[in-house]
Amino acid sequence: MTIFRPCIDLHSGQVKQIVGGTLSTNDAELKTNHVSEHSAGHFARLYRQHNAIGAHVIKLGPGNDDAAREALQAWPGMLQVGGGIMDKNAAEWIANGASHVIITSFLFPNATFSMSRLEAVLRALQGDKSKLVIDLSCRRRDGKWFVAMDKWQTITDMEVNAESIHMLEAYCSEFLIHAADNEGLQRGIDEALVTKLAQWSSIPVTYAGGGRNVGDLERVKDISNARVDLTIGSALDVFGGSGVTFDECIEWNKKQVD
Repeated sequence: MTIFRPCIDLHSGQVKQIVGGTLSTNDAELKTNHVSEHSAGHFARLYRQHNAIGAHVIKLGPGNDDAAREALQAWPGMLQVGGGIMDKNAAEWIANGASHVIITSFLFPNATFSMSRLEAVLRALQGDKSKLVIDLSCRRRDGKWFVAMDKWQTITDMEVNAESIHMLEAYCSEFLIHAADNEGLQRGIDEALVTKLAQWSSIPVTYAGGGRNVGDLERVKDISNARVDLTIGSALDVFGGSGVTFDECIEWNKKQVD
């Protein structure tokens, strides 16, 4: 079934909604849709109250560890965490209360996929792939999608396609895939990508990027045959958006379960 999956995006220790394509090392270029007055822990408690499962906490750059730990402490064992995850700290984040660790950039030294690094992360997790989510967030190039790393600014050598999905799903329990060119723009989802992800993956997939309203949840459900979940960020009322309320998303989830 398709469900709404919430997020907590952290930048410089604050909960923010950012236009994904503007993330870089130069904060002057950053375009921000919303900076919350609430802490990461506040949103974790909100998600816990409404049983909004499958949420991901993403650390966008340095200075976010304390905020991420606060969120994990508010709902232990129920939040995924990503951003700067590698073999040396993956087990630590699980010990700190993450249900899963999410990994991208560490797998692509010099923008080239490294199987040895993926295997190192799994060893750090004692071979338990049920605790690993691989983030294949991507950007579109010439009608294809390529994994983008380093705040989605560096295009890697890995095309997101049936072959790469099939190869990687043997090593993880889920995929998280932001369409970075759509992220934060509230202009709609990348329907072609969602359709392909449903065809390619045999394990759970969460898509993020451009979600605007409950209609987009319905659209993702239809074109993925209810096999892909959707994260909505900037359009959500709790993040300053006007497209959809958090309560509407929770009601959507309840109807899918019923």
